[in-house]
Amino acid sequence: MDSDQRSHAEFLIGYRFKDGGLLERALTHTSTTDNGLASNERLEFLGDAVLGMIVCDLIFQKYPNLREGEMTKIKSAVVSRDTCAHIARDLGLEELLILGKGMQTNGALPPSLGACAFESVIGAVYLDAGWTGAVEFVRPLVEPVILRAAVSGHQENFKSVLQQYAQQHFARTPNYRILDEQGPDHAKCFKVRVEIGGRCFEPCWGQTKKRAEQLAALAALRDLGMVREKEDGAITLEVPEE
Repeated sequence: MDSDQRSHAEFLIGYRFKDGGLLERALTHTSTTDNGLASNERLEFLGDAVLGMIVCDLIFQKYPNLREGEMTKIKSAVVSRDTCAHIARDLGLEELLILGKGMQTNGALPPSLGACAFESVIGAVYLDAGWTGAVEFVRPLVEPVILRAAVSGHQENFKSVLQQYAQQHFARTPNYRILDEQGPDHAKCFKVRVEIGGRCFEPCWGQTKKRAEQLAALAALRDLGMVREKEDGAITLEVPEE
């Protein structure tokens, strides 16, 4: 990574490293080398723990009246692979990744790569600037997500909400059926449909099976009249009147 590449990466990330080697390692995928120690795997491990602690501390301080179970649901939504991948896309981390030839493609990268890169960068910032620096980097990125998760009533776990509703109102458990798969093995997309009893809902595509299932569950909740979408795109759920 030359000085121009480093400056561009630091501009997108929003943090200037004292140790540029940490930044390069955070962006180096394991596909570039046979030696995993030269990739971002160890930084990902560290960053995952640092992210979790920062998010837990923010939730604990912001919501003194929430019980453990409620805080856990919010934390799970904020540190999920989907959320980390979304933040990585917003930061432009996917275009900064240093990939091996086998991973280089003109198509979309698996969202897991961006999520791992985000955690790796957090680990690098922590080593470069300590706990205070890591908090200053992570906090503005996750605070809006924490707020949305806290007020949404679903923490983006639409499958859980749909299952509770289906069992209460239909005495059935939702079934998720894979209708189609497309793309290479490292970047497959899945088309999934929810079925409750004999009722089928609109199918949805997702970049992972889990994501496709969550979107399919959201489509079912929307069809059942439980979804309210705000102008900013935030989703809240309401139980329809009988």
